[in-house]
Amino acid sequence: MTKTITHRRTRIVTLEAGDDIATACRPGDIAIREEGGGWGLYFVGDDGSVEGYDQPYPSHQEAVWSAKAAAEYTSSGE
Repeated sequence: MTKTITHRRTRIVTLEAGDDIATACRPGDIAIREEGGGWGLYFVGDDGSVEGYDQPYPSHQEAVWSAKAAAEYTSSGE
């Protein structure tokens, strides 16, 4: 089940393993998806491109903390 929170006007979307990021998210979103025994963190660009970190976080909570930090960083430029 997809779960969405908003932090600093950025949507952080938690997906289940195998969910398609491009389908579930929109530009500007940060996606967290269970994979490989951890939680991957991905960023959806304005053009719909998806980029992520090389290594998954060991826990969902650590991925959420990182996503919130990224949201704060991007919102500080406004």
